Amino acid sequence: MSDRHDSQSGPETSRRQALGAISFLAAAAVAPAAAAQATGAARQAAAATAALTLADLGFNQERNEYTLPPLPYDYDALEPFIDAETMRIHHDKHHAGYVRGLNRALAMLSEVRRTGDAKLIKHWSRELSFHGSGHVNHTLFWMTMAPKSDGGGRLPSGELENAIQASFGSFEDFSMQFQAAGRAVEGSGWGWLAFEPFSRSLLVMQGEKQQNMLMTGVVPILGVDVWEHAYYLKYQNRRGDYVKAFMEVVNWNKVAELYTRAHSVA
Repeated sequence: MSDRHDSQSGPETSRRQALGAISFLAAAAVAPAAAAQATGAARQAAAATAALTLADLGFNQERNEYTLPPLPYDYDALEPFIDAETMRIHHDKHHAGYVRGLNRALAMLSEVRRTGDAKLIKHWSRELSFHGSGHVNHTLFWMTMAPKSDGGGRLPSGELENAIQASFGSFEDFSMQFQAAGRAVEGSGWGWLAFEPFSRSLLVMQGEKQQNMLMTGVVPILGVDVWEHAYYLKYQNRRGDYVKAFMEVVNWNKVAELYTRAHSVA
């Protein structure tokens, strides 16, 4: 990052910096618009990780910061699989905290550039990685679930179904691996279904915390949150029961949309 602040800084510069920082430091999803603004290897990397949009992530261009997107359904919409109180706390407290942390990190990194004082660059880069990934991960989490009445748990079809079969043999084999990965995460983290643009195939991966253990370049298109705050009120220490219940509310139509988006720009 540059440690100078000049007349070129402004809303558009801040927007590019915010997007680029989340893309490369958080190894997650950025808007396709960022790819068009990048060059060389950075452009290729941004294109390979394009899955979510600025609107998905609640970026406010006038204020140059992120806002917490609302849930796409009511708190109790995923009952009985995920309870309303967990959804309320998870979204309104935990996810909101990641958004605040992300905006704080971006503001402090801007201050680093303005002042040239980079002694805390490592700290704020870590904060950006952790909170930025938390915001992206949770945004993806909410949008890839749906109530039963809106197709939650309905099996994938079309191109995504074909890709799952090609990568895992069958949906049943994928589901077994995905649930096992989620159950076996050490401590807090995520189980991921990701598009891998180099082989153009799908992978099941684990992620510790918000961002550790992710393979550079992959595009997460489905994640199950296995931090205890995601399930403990209803399932206590029965993480396996929670992961199994999660499969009953996966919005495979949305996952298919994200797969198509990632596949088309890779």
